Amino acid sequence: MSAPRFCSRLPAHVLMLGGLLCCSAASALNVRVLVLAAPSLTVRVPVAAPPVAPLPVYPAVPTPAPLQLAAWRVGVQGSGAGARLTLNGQDSGNATLYLPPTPGSVVEIGGKAYRGGVFLRTERGGVQAINVVNVEDYLRGVVASEMPSSWPAAALAAQAVIARTYVAARVNPALPYDTCATESCQVYTGLSSEKPATDAAIAATAGQVVAYAGKAASTYFSSDSGGFTASSAEVWGKDVPYLTAKADPFSAGGPRAQWRLEIPLSKVQDVAGRYRVRVGTLQAVTVTSVSASGRPQEISFTGASGVARISGADAGGFVRSLGAVSSRATLSGLNPLIVEGAGAGHGVGLSQYGALGLARQGYDHLHVLGFYYPGTSLSALAGGAEETRPVLALVRPLPSPASPGIFARSPAAPSWMTQ
Repeated sequence: MSAPRFCSRLPAHVLMLGGLLCCSAASALNVRVLVLAAPSLTVRVPVAAPPVAPLPVYPAVPTPAPLQLAAWRVGVQGSGAGARLTLNGQDSGNATLYLPPTPGSVVEIGGKAYRGGVFLRTERGGVQAINVVNVEDYLRGVVASEMPSSWPAAALAAQAVIARTYVAARVNPALPYDTCATESCQVYTGLSSEKPATDAAIAATAGQVVAYAGKAASTYFSSDSGGFTASSAEVWGKDVPYLTAKADPFSAGGPRAQWRLEIPLSKVQDVAGRYRVRVGTLQAVTVTSVSASGRPQEISFTGASGVARISGADAGGFVRSLGAVSSRATLSGLNPLIVEGAGAGHGVGLSQYGALGLARQGYDHLHVLGFYYPGTSLSALAGGAEETRPVLALVRPLPSPASPGIFARSPAAPSWMTQ
């Protein structure tokens, strides 16, 4: 079997544009996604390069027909600076190998099919497989993984825009990849998760991103705000003007809208220790201060040898470390410690169940985005880029709840939203 047409590195004609790869000014942006890291892995690539075709128009183009693929076991030989990749046990002579994406191309990495190409590199004695894929194709494997495809079009469109924005904000040419494929970044499962409804949402919002001060915004999102979004300052200790705490009446009816936990004292003691609480056997755990969003901002621990307190982001971290799905919670009792809360996730930025609620009331995706990222603008990924980030073309400000009458088109909007 002859070796696949890998390049030993990213070819010179491939331009690094803010971490996004462009093969020419006319081609679409590509992103680099770490999909697998292992001591060795199997990559299946087309036996022959697929024919060049126009970029697909979603959702009319179906999933590509299976191509004849050749399997290659990729490993590592040597160590440190001398490490090189092997293909089916044979030394490739290189620490990196690159199979560029072409329109319609598909590769299989670790048993999962992905659109685009693959960049392989040695890392700490193992192999990293990085899917290099058109940003719109990447979203096809993200949006349906992060939000049910049965949800209304406006909610799916909002998810598509924030997913696109999220990856645009993360590009970094100094790093070997832009994003990962897990919940630590955005869940990306490739070809298997694509759905017509999410493909349509991606096509309808093609290129759209949320921007603030000329840059891609930090479009954090979580499952359910529990009725009140959290500020980035209270969760992570960093103030971001458009990631603020605000009442969110649209996040209602989710499966974890209300929940209750009973935590044994032994676990409470153990978790407190991880937050450097050293007061001996615990006698009381009390929330002594809450944020504007109702999340603990200071927790007091009384023990046999004194009193200790944790505050800020650590307070919320302690609650989540107990097993709570959200830090929007109250604490009572001790053995067990009763944790009662609302919502799921960190609560910063868009609430997915809130987007669902807004969409069901007739709001479009721009109003969804304007509600959760106040003061931002709708922008678009533009051709060309600076060395450090994609260039954004300003389109228009997003609707903001602070603007009089902005929700007037929806008769179901609560009165306080139009004041």
